[in-house]
Amino acid sequence: MPVFRRRHLCSVAAALALTVTAPATAATASTAAAPGSSAALREVLFVGNNWDGTADVIGSSGDFAKIGRINVIPDKDARMAAINADPIKWIYFMAIRNSVGEGHDQFVDDMYSTPDGTSVVVSRPSFADVVSIDLASGKLNWRFPVSGYRSDHMAVSPDGKRVAVSASTSNTVHVLDIVSGRELGKFGTGDKPHENIFTQDGKYIYNMAIGDVNTQTDAPWLDWTKGDRRITVVDATTFKQVKVIDMRPQLDALGLEDYSDAVRPAVFSPDESKLYFQVSFFNGFFEYDIATGKITRTKTLPKNPATSDDRTTFVNDSRHHGISMSPDGRKLCVAGTMDDYATVVDRATLQQGPLVTASKPYWATVSGDGKSCVVSESGTDQVTAIDFATGKKVVSVPVGDHPQRVRLGHVAAGWTSPSAG
Repeated sequence: MPVFRRRHLCSVAAALALTVTAPATAATASTAAAPGSSAALREVLFVGNNWDGTADVIGSSGDFAKIGRINVIPDKDARMAAINADPIKWIYFMAIRNSVGEGHDQFVDDMYSTPDGTSVVVSRPSFADVVSIDLASGKLNWRFPVSGYRSDHMAVSPDGKRVAVSASTSNTVHVLDIVSGRELGKFGTGDKPHENIFTQDGKYIYNMAIGDVNTQTDAPWLDWTKGDRRITVVDATTFKQVKVIDMRPQLDALGLEDYSDAVRPAVFSPDESKLYFQVSFFNGFFEYDIATGKITRTKTLPKNPATSDDRTTFVNDSRHHGISMSPDGRKLCVAGTMDDYATVVDRATLQQGPLVTASKPYWATVSGDGKSCVVSESGTDQVTAIDFATGKKVVSVPVGDHPQRVRLGHVAAGWTSPSAG
């Protein structure tokens, strides 16, 4: 855990209320026309460089070559003026920097492109907002201030028309029209909402609330201080709660009382019958059966001997943070954040493959062609592709400062960085 700066007692107090909260190349670029449009699109990966305030655009498969870069804080001066003019906003801004930001501002957490490839929508934790940026000009299309003082993980609906964003200090998820930025609805969650997932049919949204992850009360006997951690499932049209999933009873039933029930990154199986998820402090993941509501399997992954078991040293409580699945559902890819590796795991046997050295890998996604797992190495400012079939490293590509979320998206064919980027 980062050491809190003590210049401002108010900043420290506010920090206790916050959380962190995580395809084609020039030669093999795939292009497609957007629905209702004749414009050709290129599939890419957007890499959010959280401390830079930029997003690198790279090929979505092959050699993952860099295509361009976007400045996601073109309005930084205006935002800072507003923050400096409001003492409460300033306190939270500093708290984010001095706690979850590890001494840095958090300028980009998550991002998705619009279906027509003309814009990218970005959540900006330190600015407590979501913005749409025109990919041609680099200018803002719209800005949506979230409730509270920090924005976090997002999810886009299967049709690409809606985006859900966690407002971590207000225990709220806002659902926005991705083109206009208009709020379509919102719903309440547990403490400190984090990951969001739409079901494949677009009917439901799963939100994972992770509680207070930037406090020092990390010992198992102090678990009660971490807050209300649960999965909230809502109807994606009415935003009414459908059910709540509490992993505490499931973990206790398995004799895992000392394990956290804060569900972090998660991924569904292709048929959505199983959910694979990580929890705070744990080097591994769980398999959860949606129909029975039970944890069916536990996978413990190797510890790095160089990594301390002192929970207070884990960045924002996340020992492992990042999990994805191959399109065929046969392989899982896990980012072993504090243990400095990533590995591919056979879903049937839960046998892990080679431990691929990676520096503080913070996220895992799937390449456009489905052949590779792509992890962001926030410790060395690069993304690394790992072959699902062999479990071996394919290539690493340098990006900006502290890459976290990596998302598939589209840009116009022939797109280059805007002058503002």
